[in-house]
Amino acid sequence: MQKKNRFILVALFMPVAVIFMAFFILPMLRLTLASATGPEGLGLYLEMLTTRRYLETLLYTVGLSVAVTVATLIIAGITGVFLQRNDFTGKHLLVAMLTFPLAFPGVVVGFMIILLAGRQGLIGLLTKMATGDKLVLAYSMTGLFLGYLYFSIPRVITTVMATAEKIDLSLEEAARSLGASTWRVVRDVLIPALMPGLISSGAICFATSMGAFGTAFTLATDIDVLPIVIYTEFTLSANIAMASALSITLGLITWGALYLARTAAGGTLAASG
Repeated sequence: MQKKNRFILVALFMPVAVIFMAFFILPMLRLTLASATGPEGLGLYLEMLTTRRYLETLLYTVGLSVAVTVATLIIAGITGVFLQRNDFTGKHLLVAMLTFPLAFPGVVVGFMIILLAGRQGLIGLLTKMATGDKLVLAYSMTGLFLGYLYFSIPRVITTVMATAEKIDLSLEEAARSLGASTWRVVRDVLIPALMPGLISSGAICFATSMGAFGTAFTLATDIDVLPIVIYTEFTLSANIAMASALSITLGLITWGALYLARTAAGGTLAASG
């Protein structure tokens, strides 16, 4: 009987193992070999970190992703808690609209930012009417920030609402009865209780921003971010070794962020009750 159960478990595990091997292990091995078999071998990674263009692109991408993550957590955290704790007419429609950007591919998000802050966008038309000068934000880091923020907020709001639903409100009531101010309740009770959801959704937000291609491809005409550099190295320069090294670096950074977030969130689960 025990052997039969073990056989069933192995049979159920095999499809997962095959998919994991085919879509993760083998591609990563191929990228590693491609990056190591170039003319410079593993010295390519040193070149990547010492060449100004690659290093600046890496720092810009990480910095942008961190900024988007922080802004998303603040906006979606406040909004998610408010929506979870308040009922009003049109709430379900509003939640549906806030999560609607999940249906859009990155190119569409980039196009929407162009319509908002591009050369013929709404912001440009309004600023020209007000000051005589047209303000164009779409093709800069600001435009990328807005685009990434647009598709990141829905991912975090849904997680925050689910986490806020599980919070024991008696803890906040007890804190207030002991004389805690609203800020102290938020800082010492609400935020720690939300922390597992904030950490996990923040890590996903960071990883998504690091690897976003469609939005960057649409908007990044004057700037470089890592996915665009990987694309140009591979398609335009035929520099497969450098494209592979950059891909591995991007993957390691996002994997590290997800691993650290999972570890930290696991250590704060008790706070949410």
